[in-house]
Amino acid sequence: MAGPLSGLKVLDFTTLLPGPYATMCLADMGAEVLRIVSPTRPDLVDFLPPKIPGTEVGAVSAWLGRGKRSMALDLKDPRGVAVVHRLLATYDVVVEQFRPGVMAKLGLDYESLKKVNPAVIYCAITGYGQTGPLRDRAGHDINYLSQAGVMAYSGRKDTGPVLTGMQIADVASGSNHAVMGVLAAVIHRMRTGQGQMVDISMTDGVMAFNGMVGAAFLVDGKEPGREGNWLNGGSLYDFYETKDGGYVSVGSLEPQFFSAFCRTLGREDLIAETVRPRDLERVKEEIRAIFRSRTRDEWIALFKEADCCVEPVLSLSEALEGENAKAREMVVSVPLPGGGTVRQLGLPIRFSATPPTYPFAAVPTGAHTREVLLEIGYTPEEIDDLAAGGLFGKTEKCT
Repeated sequence: MAGPLSGLKVLDFTTLLPGPYATMCLADMGAEVLRIVSPTRPDLVDFLPPKIPGTEVGAVSAWLGRGKRSMALDLKDPRGVAVVHRLLATYDVVVEQFRPGVMAKLGLDYESLKKVNPAVIYCAITGYGQTGPLRDRAGHDINYLSQAGVMAYSGRKDTGPVLTGMQIADVASGSNHAVMGVLAAVIHRMRTGQGQMVDISMTDGVMAFNGMVGAAFLVDGKEPGREGNWLNGGSLYDFYETKDGGYVSVGSLEPQFFSAFCRTLGREDLIAETVRPRDLERVKEEIRAIFRSRTRDEWIALFKEADCCVEPVLSLSEALEGENAKAREMVVSVPLPGGGTVRQLGLPIRFSATPPTYPFAAVPTGAHTREVLLEIGYTPEEIDDLAAGGLFGKTEKCT
């Protein structure tokens, strides 16, 4: 069955994580995504271990390239720009992740491409956006989180900011907002016929994630501090170490949940204190001591029937192999181009009528170059001439 985005055609100029994850989600939902890959500057993700057993393909690149065709093209060559212009006759979305100005130097920025296809939707993902004083600065996830103000109240009072295990700014902000922006622009074009530029700043996205704390600050002007509010350690809402070195998460905020938590813990006397007691440090230390008296699994067995928002901190293997992940199909088997399958993380969106599809994991760089060129009107002889001229890399033939 065709996905909900069947018929949408996307040119993907992105590398690393934010853009490739966004375009992978679009491909999972049925969009036809064509990766335009540099034949001379490999994507660093391609070198991340481990390799899939029996192949030379990296597990991460095989995941991020899922469902996408691949075309090798030297964009610094005017002939490469001409190929992109031809592609725009049938492809209607462009996603890129270069610093501001890079695509303009190549003649492939929004202003240039909308002259070729006025209906083009052009999404640019950057750290700090296309405008503003930081637009030209390099950055990574840690920098965007810092610039957005989030790290000022994340972590512990005595140890400062804390690193996260996943890339919040890259994926939650950059990738997901890119998908939202592109699809909103598609709906606008369906109504009006107009394309447009979608400017995604990963820092902007994280700044919006300040959410409740940000809304409060903009009214009262009070700076939030670490362990200073209900959700960042300033209450009993927290992680607690267990006897075996494991952890449980306690989210018993509402009165009914907190009451059930205290009863299950054997401390009904704390119910009157509420989740944010007057003597927080004393009560919290008492609860820490209680949790250290049993193993993680012993506590989870005890809390299993209690409706109070207490759950174990699972390892990645426990999470991905767990019954909930299986029921939600969050781990899927995807065909490899050379045969066999590889297990990958699935699309976290469920559709009742148009489920996601995973036709194949990433293909080798440039695997569809000749196929795509033939589709847009190049003759076999023209393709061989372009290949001999190095447009697709060092190979003499374009496969």
